[in-house]
Amino acid sequence: MTGAVSLPMYDWPEVREATDSLWQAIHLHLAQRGIDAPGALVRGNDPEALWTDPALILSQTCGYPYANRLADKVTLVGTPTHAVTGAAPGRYFSVFVARKSQAPQHLAELSQMRFAYNMAHSQSGFAAPVRLLASGGHSSSPQPLETGAHRASIIAVATGAADWAAIDAVAWELARRHEPAADDLVVFARTPETPALPLITGTGNAGRAGIIADAVEAAIGELDPDVRDALFVTGLVRFKPEDYAPLAAPLPVRQAFPHLG
Repeated sequence: MTGAVSLPMYDWPEVREATDSLWQAIHLHLAQRGIDAPGALVRGNDPEALWTDPALILSQTCGYPYANRLADKVTLVGTPTHAVTGAAPGRYFSVFVARKSQAPQHLAELSQMRFAYNMAHSQSGFAAPVRLLASGGHSSSPQPLETGAHRASIIAVATGAADWAAIDAVAWELARRHEPAADDLVVFARTPETPALPLITGTGNAGRAGIIADAVEAAIGELDPDVRDALFVTGLVRFKPEDYAPLAAPLPVRQAFPHLG
């Protein structure tokens, strides 16, 4: 019985066909290397349930949960590169966005502006802004709004339910193409770069992680230009687990957001 496969992190409806094409390319290269995998991606389920399945073939998680609770339960495969963000290969950052009419000029102005975040275990949507604000002695006092997704945070800021949000740089590029609410927003700051969202396999496939990485890298290299353009993906970096270790440092949540923590 083969394990499951999913690529949930940037699987917006507008690029779902391209995501399927990427998986089909990976599937072909896995088969050529003797690895049997399902023909279709798992969608609609809680991705976290798949992440810890020892039989998992391939999925993608966020760097914060990987570093804090998954590193010893999964096997790192590699990290896709997305040249569109301008970050170093395999790295990314968060952009801080606000309505064009109310964009702050300095982080200190966030003190009375309501923050929208996708979820508390998100590196780009939560951990990165917490660290940046706290490092500069800044805070955002209003009760933050948890939205459940980067796209929902963008819409929340555009509609006035919140005043600012931290958005994964790749998700922001997707939003600029596919989410009309992004037209009302502007980037006013960005966080330092960290390792981007890692691809993982189950512990039962730990001995084949390098082969899986080879298949992913070969598949990305052969993608049709339109698929590559839709997903912004350009390659694969072979990070080690220790490259993600800094993301496990304690978060000064109460310092950045006094109503949380």
